[in-house]
Amino acid sequence: MADETGGSYVEQGKSFDRDMNYIPDRIVREPVEGADPPQWPVEPGRYRLVAAKACPWANRAIIVRQLLGLEDVISLGLCGPTHDPRSWTFDLDEGGVDPVLGIERLQQAYFARYPDYPRGITVPAIVDEPTGQVVTNDFPWITHDLFFEWKDHHRDGAPDLWPDHLRDEMEEVMKRVFTEVNNGVYRCGFAGSQEAYDEAYDRLWTAMDWLEDRLADRRYLMGPTITEADVRLFTTLARFDAVYHGHFKCNRQKLTELPNLWGYARDLFQQPGFGENTDFAQIKAHYYVVHQDVNPSQIVPKGPDESVWLTTHDRERLG
Repeated sequence: MADETGGSYVEQGKSFDRDMNYIPDRIVREPVEGADPPQWPVEPGRYRLVAAKACPWANRAIIVRQLLGLEDVISLGLCGPTHDPRSWTFDLDEGGVDPVLGIERLQQAYFARYPDYPRGITVPAIVDEPTGQVVTNDFPWITHDLFFEWKDHHRDGAPDLWPDHLRDEMEEVMKRVFTEVNNGVYRCGFAGSQEAYDEAYDRLWTAMDWLEDRLADRRYLMGPTITEADVRLFTTLARFDAVYHGHFKCNRQKLTELPNLWGYARDLFQQPGFGENTDFAQIKAHYYVVHQDVNPSQIVPKGPDESVWLTTHDRERLG
């Protein structure tokens, strides 16, 4: 879901609990009228994916869209890395206005459909271009449906991100990656007590050790080819040393000190769709500026050195 908009992220004395209630609509090949949640039709040129390279949850959708070759099928609007309590904004565009939707704030697309929308304005979101209304912001389903429901529009040779024979195991791996790593770093960073932080830290590093072991004898999480599971883990790893190690206090080790995970992360970074959609300046600006209760000075660190991501990784030897 992207990071919540708002100035306060830490509840004193409490563990971090992510709100997972999203707009549940889906875009499908054969929509059923009256379905609950509502279903929208797959229609090239109709929808705009609004995302931010700063946000790990939105970054998934940007990467998957490119991996599948959907750039000419679903347009992409990019928000800037920082936002205020109201909404993500289009400060990267001329005049601060999205050139397709004609809006300054993503909030406007939410309010176009739900005038009293009560939750955070999150990315990624898919917007219906003709009406300017948000369709969904349910980030796990967005990338799932880009693969399954938009398959007729994938590029030739697009990767099989959800292999049938690995589906059950992959679902288990992705669940653990989400709860313990993707969300685990946030539980550390937004812990409201020492006890909550200590528990979150231990859970995170138990999972990181499991991943380090898993990647010792396989190139990617599920074997020799890239799957959705790798996209989901990558966006957290890309932010680990730049943000989570210090800003979120996940500091047992740096990613660069974990041989298998670090080689794996570089391998992915150097694949088409991954590194080119990873913007470390935007990533750092988002976390260090927006999370004012974690970083009151809003000073953005200059490091680490980005060039290390292009060093050789030798993961090809795993097949």
